[in-house]
Amino acid sequence: MLQPAKTEVARTLRNYRAWERDMLARPDDRTARAAFEDCGYTLCVLMGKRCAREAADAADQYLRAGVDALHRERWGLSRRNGVARLSVTRPLPCLPAET
Repeated sequence: MLQPAKTEVARTLRNYRAWERDMLARPDDRTARAAFEDCGYTLCVLMGKRCAREAADAADQYLRAGVDALHRERWGLSRRNGVARLSVTRPLPCLPAET
């Protein structure tokens, strides 16, 4: 199954959250509401959900799953005999800071 590009999902989710804050700060602003709804629709299409809130949650999980997999790959996390072991295989890349 095709998955959306993580960069596109992250960008759309950031925009959705920013427009959500803007709309909640100015509920009478029709421009902010329209932009928020457009961004929510885009997120629904990207994540294959009918509700923008569900799409935002799915996007969070999708992006988090990628970071968890990256950590497992980079740090060689394994479980043997019920004990977690870490073996550094290569340095972790710098991840962008959340805004």
